[in-house]
Amino acid sequence: MIDRVILRLALLILLGTAELAHAASTPQTWISTWAASPQESRPGFGPAIDGQTIRQRMRVTIGGGQVRVRFSNAFGKTPLVIGHATIGIPADAATVKEGSLKALTFGGRTSVTIAPGAPVVSDPVAIDLPADSLITVSLYLPEKLDSSYTVHSLGLRTAIISPKGDFTDKTTVPAAEKSESTFFVMELMVPRKRDQFTIVAFGDSITDGNNSTAEADANWPAVFARRLAAAGKADKIAIVNQGIGGNQMRKDFAGVSAQARFDRDALAIPGVKYIVLLEGINDLGFPGAKMGGQLLAPPDSMPTADDIIATYQQLIARAHLHGLKIYGATLTPFKGTDLPGYYDDSKEPVREKINEWIRTSGAFDAVIDFDAVLRDPEDPHRAAAPLISPRDHLHPSDAGYQKMAEAVDLALFK
Repeated sequence: MIDRVILRLALLILLGTAELAHAASTPQTWISTWAASPQESRPGFGPAIDGQTIRQRMRVTIGGGQVRVRFSNAFGKTPLVIGHATIGIPADAATVKEGSLKALTFGGRTSVTIAPGAPVVSDPVAIDLPADSLITVSLYLPEKLDSSYTVHSLGLRTAIISPKGDFTDKTTVPAAEKSESTFFVMELMVPRKRDQFTIVAFGDSITDGNNSTAEADANWPAVFARRLAAAGKADKIAIVNQGIGGNQMRKDFAGVSAQARFDRDALAIPGVKYIVLLEGINDLGFPGAKMGGQLLAPPDSMPTADDIIATYQQLIARAHLHGLKIYGATLTPFKGTDLPGYYDDSKEPVREKINEWIRTSGAFDAVIDFDAVLRDPEDPHRAAAPLISPRDHLHPSDAGYQKMAEAVDLALFK
């Protein structure tokens, strides 16, 4: 009897030791808590960077005790040298809280060279980062950059660009220039806990948050993140915004097409479980439209509804290959926009046919009806006046983005 008890105890000890060894050997997994889609800077529109420090802030959704940063040289034509980089807790755009700065390393080194077209990921760095909080990333770029480099144009948060010099270790960075773009930093990750996952909001400028109030986190994914937090899900569900202003489903413009970037900006996001797709209105609007007197796309390049639907079907298939759920959002009203030629009466039936397919085909795993919450009951081809920005009558106002976020059913994300 005693021998049997001893044998059982020995087996339990062995099993426990094996479990501990397995846990120790299992690599830490990570989850994306903030992201931005890479774009190519346009010559003459962005700052000329030469031996300067850039300090910028991002708001995370899920928090953690460690952070990793993904930098991108996706559109650089030459290697990008990061001479030094730090993270910290911001006091304001230029200043971090005393004692919060931590150096970033790359394989233990404090500098890194990123090949053209490539990303790099930093080593983990310990920092106490609460959910729904801001973090500062500072990077020193010792070499003069070509005019073509990697940004996310609509950062909606002030970035500080210093005079020449490495100010990454300084509490305050002096400002030679300011920008509302995000430079080279395209993702923040924290250690993933059991049952945590990320939602990718994938789309164009309406997802990106064009015409929303800067520094207010007023775009619909940010407002939805606050809804998740209010529902007690801040420690379980992250949401990252992968919108690009001017993006199209089928053609490159202000960034590569949705088809081309879907793997990078949606399927490859660590921890992704759900994708919300809102894209296609620029495919309809650009043909025949003019900006600054320049034609955005030839009038005869207008796609059919079936063209857009076929592209949706491809993205749905690719998401399902990865075991992900993809939710389709209806295209929002665009009658009355200030951009000449963007809307005309011949385009509206195409939008309506696309929306009907989104609502009724069953191809998406669920439908989010942004069209229904934004349209004017008196004229459903246009958005209701309080919900549309008076700047261009195309993008939602802050109130419109709020309505969009409220239209997303929390029960869709489990």
